[in-house]
Amino acid sequence: MNVTGIIERNDNGYYQISSEEEIGPHGLGGYGYSVAEAKGDFLKSIEEAKDMIVEETGELSAQFEDIEVDFRYDIPSFFNYFDWINVSAFAKKAGINESKMRAYKSGLATASEKTMERICATIKAIGAELSSATL
Repeated sequence: MNVTGIIERNDNGYYQISSEEEIGPHGLGGYGYSVAEAKGDFLKSIEEAKDMIVEETGELSAQFEDIEVDFRYDIPSFFNYFDWINVSAFAKKAGINESKMRAYKSGLATASEKTMERICATIKAIGAELSSATL
């Protein structure tokens, strides 16, 4: 089973993960002061949902045994999780004004659809560069 976890930074500064998918009748979610903490909480909610199904039915359906999670990030969450990425260097590579990129990172501004496409393309380009590198 594939589950999509949407990671967003909320107005309180916490990171939350939500999903439209459920495990049986059980919803999934995670919260934390960092994306890593929220991911851990989200994965724990998956295990708790599995345990509840076993308690309720006596067994776990095969469809719930192997669950793969695809995490999707908003910009503040992305830069929180991948905190080793230099935002100024990233902005230059993406062709985005550095101060605007810092505002997107902090959640003070929202990127337009066109800017989001540019950011996503830059992330994919960096990933391709990293995957083709050898030492």
